[in-house]
Amino acid sequence: MEAIVADLDSKRHAFHVAIENWQHDLNIGSIVRTANAFLANTVHIVGRRRWNKRGAMVTDRYQHVLHHATVEEFLAWAHANELVVVGVDNVQNSVSIDATGLPERCVLLFGQEGPGLSPEALGASDLVVEIEQFGSTRSLNASAAAAIVMHAWVREHVVGKRAP
Repeated sequence: MEAIVADLDSKRHAFHVAIENWQHDLNIGSIVRTANAFLANTVHIVGRRRWNKRGAMVTDRYQHVLHHATVEEFLAWAHANELVVVGVDNVQNSVSIDATGLPERCVLLFGQEGPGLSPEALGASDLVVEIEQFGSTRSLNASAAAAIVMHAWVREHVVGKRAP
């Protein structure tokens, strides 16, 4: 296991994923699994330390996961590491992910399914993006939204830079 983590560490991408810890939500494990699939640098759990690991399908053993007790603590860490905080939520004044680029060194910050990011997290985000939707539902499943945004980052910063 240590050799696998060391190999992954040598190739990890510059983006991080942060999750405001959701109450009773299995999506956290799914997002950890997706972060591993897209080779995110680290997953940050903000708020409650405990989360249901079943959805991670054991990928949490290979994915760096850090805990921050508060949004303030998380933001201090992000700023100290010179990472742009990109909130993901379909709120007023958000920018379509299709109409803007994602910074290479960033943290993609996701909120709780339903209420979304806390007002504190929204206010502290350097950029807020949304995924355009066309049906009658107000929001996507949180883990599906996270997968879409991580894939957008990979397309922009990895796939788009590969040699032909």
